[in-house]
Amino acid sequence: MQHQVLRKKSLVRSAPTRGSERKAFPPRMALAGLLTLFLLSTVTRAAARDVPESFADLAEELLPTVVNISTTQLIEGSGDDGSFGELFREFFEQRREDGRSALPHQRWQASLGSGFIIDSAGFIVTNYHVIESADEILVRLQDDTALEAKVVGIDDKTDLALLKVDSDAPLVAASWGDSDSVRVGEWILAIGNPFGLGGSLTAGIISARQRDISAGPYDDFLQTDASINRGNSGGPTFNMKGEVIGVNTAIFSPTGGSVGIGFAIPSNMVRGIIESLREFGEVRRGWLGVHIQTLTKELAEGLELPDAQGALVASVVEGGPGALAGIKAGDVILEFDGRAVTDMRRLPRLVAETPVDEAVEVVIWRRGARHVLEVDLDLLEETVAAALPPPAAPSSQEEMIDDLGLTLSMINEELQERFRLEEEAEGLVVTKVDPLGDAAKRGLRAGDLIVEMDQEIVASPGDVEKHLRRARKDGYRVVTLLILRDGEYQWIAVRIG
Repeated sequence: MQHQVLRKKSLVRSAPTRGSERKAFPPRMALAGLLTLFLLSTVTRAAARDVPESFADLAEELLPTVVNISTTQLIEGSGDDGSFGELFREFFEQRREDGRSALPHQRWQASLGSGFIIDSAGFIVTNYHVIESADEILVRLQDDTALEAKVVGIDDKTDLALLKVDSDAPLVAASWGDSDSVRVGEWILAIGNPFGLGGSLTAGIISARQRDISAGPYDDFLQTDASINRGNSGGPTFNMKGEVIGVNTAIFSPTGGSVGIGFAIPSNMVRGIIESLREFGEVRRGWLGVHIQTLTKELAEGLELPDAQGALVASVVEGGPGALAGIKAGDVILEFDGRAVTDMRRLPRLVAETPVDEAVEVVIWRRGARHVLEVDLDLLEETVAAALPPPAAPSSQEEMIDDLGLTLSMINEELQERFRLEEEAEGLVVTKVDPLGDAAKRGLRAGDLIVEMDQEIVASPGDVEKHLRRARKDGYRVVTLLILRDGEYQWIAVRIG
């Protein structure tokens, strides 16, 4: 690897030659120049005040709160001893004091990770993937004390686990910080067990927030540039106050080593999950009972919203907490429990973090105005599904809507069979789409059902025409359509004309 070396150019001041004269500055100018230099140096020192001269004191305080976690798993088949190979084989064989040994057709697989103590009684947080399927879990403290750990609870959706060890002496516990207050550019420290090298500290900054890396349904990672490598998983990210603001979980790397992009689960998400695991042994998440979609600029325009921030409600589960509170399809959720819903992905996390059976205020946007509703959250059930609309059987009628570039028809038996519509489906069937129209550009296709238009039910093509005339009269350029396709609702904005 080539390294570029930068050298300072020497600044040479020539002595005045014979006959030359040095110009004298007036006293006021000299004083002004000195004052300017003083002010500049003061500003420079103030700007650099937040840059730590050393992490040594903080490291000395925090290192005892971080633990190394090693696991072994007895698996079928012969071969290498896991991803760490021969380097750790002897270590794991020597530490099995109970004399357990593998049969000829079995082998011990070892893995290493990190964790941190959150309670002096011996509760430890780590990643679920660090201890997944482990037969034995060994926690090693900074003073090299080894303690066997038991799993209190796990959450595979956020890759978190809570462990418990028994110690004769109280353990040193870390304190939680507020991850929502963390700003991009702030200094952070990461401590962990990379490649089995315990007690390793790296420093960096928060390089981004709210990262979605498709790891799970509640992705909201902090991105850091501190060196994170294999074995750091489950270790803490600290702020400069020595508080945990994240749990190091993943890295982006083509090679498997650190390239300066690491991801940590925010502490505000972790705390609620860990408290639930500690109290119930499982995660109990809140449930709002709505299906949501991304709010685009076109949809925001059609809904008269000043900007495209919020979560657009595509459908509401009948009898769910949202429906009972008065939330309807077409509403835009702007705030939840006093916190802004900046985009669709943020709402599930906010709901999941809220305790079950707690009443919260939800701010919605409906027909050009803000409304405040009170919702009693329920417990999230994985099998909950939205009920289909009530049955309807209107007669057939087909009409071309030029302003939308769509041919619409009321539902009949022939269309139900052609487009495989449910018997109880209701709405207007899209039978043809003008390939040059805006509706085609927005993805509408034959067989879609238009259930609502600008949050009003449309039962016939005539209803659509009346709504379009009113929209043009009021100066609107966009209308919003609630579409039902393959059992899923979604809002689509279409330009008029």
